[in-house]
Amino acid sequence: MSPVEITPESNPLRVDTDRRLNRIAGPSGLIIFGVTGDLSRKKLMPAVYDLANRGLLPPGFSLVGFARRDWEDQDFMEVVHESVKQYARTEFREDVWNQLAQGIRFVPGEFGDDAAFEKLKETIEELDADRGTMGNHAFYLSIPPKAFPQVTEQLRRSGLAEPADGQWRRVVIEKPFGSDLKTARELNDIVQSVFPSDSIFRIDHYLGKETVQNILALRFANQLYEPIWNANYVDHVQITMAEDIGVGGRAGYYDGIGAARDVIQNHLLQLLALTAMEEPISFNAADLRAEKEKVLAAVRLPDDLGAATARGQYAGGWQGGEHVLGFLDEDGMNPESTTETYAAMRLDINTRRWAGVPFYLRAGKRLGRRVTEIAVVFKRAPQYLFAESQTSALGQNALVIRVQPDEGVTIRFGSKVPGAGTQVRDVTMDFGYGHAFTEASPEAYERLILDVLLGDPPLFPRHEEVELSWKILDPIEEYWAAQDTPLEQYAPGTWGPSSADDLMNRDGRTWRRP
Repeated sequence: MSPVEITPESNPLRVDTDRRLNRIAGPSGLIIFGVTGDLSRKKLMPAVYDLANRGLLPPGFSLVGFARRDWEDQDFMEVVHESVKQYARTEFREDVWNQLAQGIRFVPGEFGDDAAFEKLKETIEELDADRGTMGNHAFYLSIPPKAFPQVTEQLRRSGLAEPADGQWRRVVIEKPFGSDLKTARELNDIVQSVFPSDSIFRIDHYLGKETVQNILALRFANQLYEPIWNANYVDHVQITMAEDIGVGGRAGYYDGIGAARDVIQNHLLQLLALTAMEEPISFNAADLRAEKEKVLAAVRLPDDLGAATARGQYAGGWQGGEHVLGFLDEDGMNPESTTETYAAMRLDINTRRWAGVPFYLRAGKRLGRRVTEIAVVFKRAPQYLFAESQTSALGQNALVIRVQPDEGVTIRFGSKVPGAGTQVRDVTMDFGYGHAFTEASPEAYERLILDVLLGDPPLFPRHEEVELSWKILDPIEEYWAAQDTPLEQYAPGTWGPSSADDLMNRDGRTWRRP
């Protein structure tokens, strides 16, 4: 395969602070539905400020909030100010805030209120005239999926979704993209009936993380790894997303969704696709997505889903020096809930590169620590030169990509122990973003919001990827739903139910301890 030519125009890893590469948004505005939620307060509003602080938003940028609150513009401005002061990544500067604040507006109303959407249209038109946003606006639906049909229909009815010549209108949808293949298709049909496909941006914030983007650089910018990135050398791959917290105040949302639908269907399958994909012919959106879709289409489920999957619920107990509630005891939780807080599964990829290499995915709450990582575990080297006693402490070589919280890459390999004898045991080489670069990493939502305003789609999954992911998960969910046994309980602070260990032990493997 000939090498890929990387140009500033085609490379999604280009440095967005380089003004010569035109990574500054043009005249535009952002309308957020659901501005009172945690996502807006902790992520979206601070990200907008950080972009402004980095000089990546136009001077006339506007931010409009829409919610069911009896607020004036000034009330919303104070909410944004508080959010920015508490959660922004960059330092607070009065001049930046004052410039941004001039474009902040608020429109109160219900999603079914026609008059509220007419008021929103008037507000946007006023901003076009006063702030020079030129009719370019993105609608961020930070709302429950069940509200998508109503809001998108209101945007169509009021004319807000239809730009004039030379203008653009875009919609941003947060996960979950449906709850199964059927609802995902229904949701896509609804949104695509109002917005063209190239104006729909499905947010998976994991794809905005620097470390996730670095998977592409690690694989395709280095000669060191790609030659051994295949079934000839790789024994298996583990993809882990562990949280050390419970569902907390999200009990009402989480019940009926569970770990598999919440994070495996989107985050972990996207990480699998980036890890297993073939080299794209370029880094533009269509070519990247095509390779990811090929991987997802090639995923095969084992015949015995009982042996190849595991799930459980965290019980009450002591964790980190405090007593925590079990999942079924959380405030607002149905005590008869069969929703899992831990899910694990084995998947196989039916391609020449990965034939015979299992991919193990796991996600859970109330586990040993908060960590997301991809571990590529290699086959053992022949040990005919060494006595068994000399390599008894030697494990398998591994390359571990740490997505969060300590972003970086660790390589585990064997080395001789100093001394007169010959003993070989595991050592690690570690690369950490915080130590290797002086540049601060942008928060994921900064990158993704900027990409929306620029109309730059490489990091956004399209509906084909979403549907392929549900085709993988739906049979597992259907199998689980048909089981008539109580979910296994696991102690808080552990690494999940014993059935997850059994899943690995059947294959003669064990889970990594991050």
